[in-house]
Amino acid sequence: MTVVNLRNNESQDQLLKRFRKKVVKSGVLSTVRRKRWYVSKSEQRRMEKKKAIRRIKRRQVKEYE
Repeated sequence: MTVVNLRNNESQDQLLKRFRKKVVKSGVLSTVRRKRWYVSKSEQRRMEKKKAIRRIKRRQVKEYE
């Protein structure tokens, strides 16, 4: 759980900005988004394979330019 304490002479905006940075750095939101729906192992492997193929194709296109 991410906790942020208010510092002396710190505005609410600065506090909120620090909190957001901590949440992003901890990876809580990405974990929640990833676990929002159940994805089977085979589906996960298929998606990773597609990503790898797209990544390889993009690299090849950049090399030709």
